Amino acid sequence: MSKRIIASAMVFILATLIAIPTQAVGERNLYWGTRGEDVRSVQRKLIGWGYLSGTADGVYGAKTFAAVQLFQRRNGLPITGNVDAATFRALGFTPKMGVATPAVNKTPATQATGTTSSNDLHLLAKAVYGEARGEPFEGQVAIAAVILNRVRSPLFPNTVAGVIFEPLAFTAVADGQFYLAPNGDAYRAAQLALDGWDPTGGAIYYFNPATATSPWIWSRPYIKTIGRHRFLR
Repeated sequence: MSKRIIASAMVFILATLIAIPTQAVGERNLYWGTRGEDVRSVQRKLIGWGYLSGTADGVYGAKTFAAVQLFQRRNGLPITGNVDAATFRALGFTPKMGVATPAVNKTPATQATGTTSSNDLHLLAKAVYGEARGEPFEGQVAIAAVILNRVRSPLFPNTVAGVIFEPLAFTAVADGQFYLAPNGDAYRAAQLALDGWDPTGGAIYYFNPATATSPWIWSRPYIKTIGRHRFLR
């Protein structure tokens, strides 16, 4: 067998292994980590309407998640970051959930206050890493606890994703550090907060006094300081 034939065979095998799966639009819910032509179709729509930049690669990652949330916010939909039947309709697609078994929606639109999921853990870990890497471990848990305290508060959205992506709520989302890959400590801190550890004593705000520019944040009732962050009610 010639080298050319062997090389062609290897290219074919690799292409088969990494091919994006084909899935009709609307046959399943879409969420962070899903891949397919249906994801690509949604991305094209979001790009065309100015919600998403770049190319439609068929991979539901951080940018697609954020773009879907922005679309949902502007169209009066539950801000989950997932594409469910209601979001498909708003995007101009016809959901066909009865045709095939829909994928599990990791952050359902009907999520109750305080309910968490594996997607919440991932989002919390990213927020912890973006906001508090380099802080004492207790301070990293504290960041996740503040997010969960906001989920439980009537003053904020009642999902982890809604709290994190609320406009101007977190510096790491605004400056892009949220999209860095979290490390093991960030995941451990997020899980401990989900398990109930709140080092802040119920804080719903925090800030770094060395970098804060808003006079308003200094007016909030002080609870404690952990590392470089002051935690407040």
